[in-house]
Amino acid sequence: MGEKTPGGGISTGRRVFVLSAFAVFVVIAFAASVTLGSVRVPLEEIWQSIFGVGAGTHQQIIMNIRLPRTIVAALVGVNLALSGAILQAVMKNPLADPHIIGISSGAGLAGITMMLVYPGHEYLITPVAFVGAMGAAIVIYILAWKNGIRPVRIILAGVAVSAFLGAGISAMMIFYSDKVHGALMFMAGGLAARSWPHVTIILPYAIAGALLAFLGSKHLNILQLGDEIAKGLGLNVEMTRVVMTALAALLAASAVSVVGLLGFVGLIVPHATRLMIGSDYRFLLPGAALLGAAVVMGSDTFARTAFAPTELPVGILMAVLGAPFFLFLLRREL
Repeated sequence: MGEKTPGGGISTGRRVFVLSAFAVFVVIAFAASVTLGSVRVPLEEIWQSIFGVGAGTHQQIIMNIRLPRTIVAALVGVNLALSGAILQAVMKNPLADPHIIGISSGAGLAGITMMLVYPGHEYLITPVAFVGAMGAAIVIYILAWKNGIRPVRIILAGVAVSAFLGAGISAMMIFYSDKVHGALMFMAGGLAARSWPHVTIILPYAIAGALLAFLGSKHLNILQLGDEIAKGLGLNVEMTRVVMTALAALLAASAVSVVGLLGFVGLIVPHATRLMIGSDYRFLLPGAALLGAAVVMGSDTFARTAFAPTELPVGILMAVLGAPFFLFLLRREL
């Protein structure tokens, strides 16, 4: 099927085919998300509304409700999938995920504090959440370091840090009980009422983060060879880890700032992509980004339509899917 390339002996031809299939999944998930709901909109009206042709109730529904929500879902999926893939490379841990190891909780505590204490400064939530995410990552590294980093040690440190930060989030909800509804939705991880301002918040971070991740794919590939070989090839291993961890924290923080604590996307998507594409990060990162967008859009569509008129936060659905997958991986790794 073509020339063999590093990363599991998977040919370039197969990787291109899988990436093309992921792109098709994105288109299907996008169309389903915009079409399906309490009001079913014909597919042809979607394109007319997007390109400014026609008017009426359907156009208002598409342009003001479904389209921004769908775009936010796609960008969140991209950011969380890339964040998880980067963390798995940097920490050499197939179980690494911004939610599981506590980075999302750091972003969540900082974000929810900003949301409750300074509700009029929504545009500052992402940078503040980044500081919280990076702080959590540093603490996890310190706790997990003992003559090197071991995968299980990172998970245990992450669980402890996540529990501690979760207690902080609960305390904030008690102190600001009059604003608890918004905080509860933040904790569950949902896309309800997401609109164009949320798109403008996450879009710059998604574009910059994805570009930087793709540019860093070569360094992530070298990291997979081991520290000694990487240093022999001229890579500054520790600086690479710090920079890429900061990038993963920024991607996770931008996602958390607009949808709350949405977990397991960064665990499931990179693993599924790796099984089909291999471990070459030049292909793994674009594949994870595409599949992450499709998974979150598809999951959100199912969560808001399967139990209509009740809308289930997508974070609950991802937890139902992700927790068994995490336990499966944990048993395989131990």
